[in-house]
Amino acid sequence: MCQHKPPCPTAESADRESARLVAHHPEQGWSLLCNGVLLFEDTGELLPDGRVIAPRRPTATGQVMTAA
Repeated sequence: MCQHKPPCPTAESADRESARLVAHHPEQGWSLLCNGVLLFEDTGELLPDGRVIAPRRPTATGQVMTAA
């Protein structure tokens, strides 16, 4: 699928998110990578074969703010 030199990581690679952007739609919250991965702003992913990678949100235990 990728025509770049050197080629982008495949969708099965651990570093798949480092592939080049093909389409970027921040207003909709997603980007399409050269390897066919749909990357969502919440860090979730949809792989070309239909597998879903759950979001990996930070689990910081820092200060929590509440509305007054």
